[in-house]
Amino acid sequence: MIERLDHINIRTTRLDEMIAWYGKFLGMTTGPRPAFSFPGAWLYANGFALVHLVGVDREPGSDPKDLKLEHGAFRATGYQEMIAKLDAEGERYEIAVLPDFPVVQINVWDPDGNHLHIDYHSDEMTA
Repeated sequence: MIERLDHINIRTTRLDEMIAWYGKFLGMTTGPRPAFSFPGAWLYANGFALVHLVGVDREPGSDPKDLKLEHGAFRATGYQEMIAKLDAEGERYEIAVLPDFPVVQINVWDPDGNHLHIDYHSDEMTA
């Protein structure tokens, strides 16, 4: 039986930039990772390695038939702080309020263009 989503794995030619971005905007930190024969990093939040980065020499293909995962999502708190941080850094984002659900999403794109949304309880919009 499935218990929870374990992680997302991203291949990137911008390993250091991706580590910095996920740290700066999502508060993730690098942590233990098996001694694989390829470069990479596991990024942790709340004790879980949620994002696995794999360093590659060339940009992964972008043919739409090869790309099946459209986005990843994280549940979070600190909506106002995230908006302030994104604004201060000039980062692109889009806000979506879910109709009939108490959820507001901040849609962001990492340095490789991967779409993520950070989900907050809608009460945080007015807090």
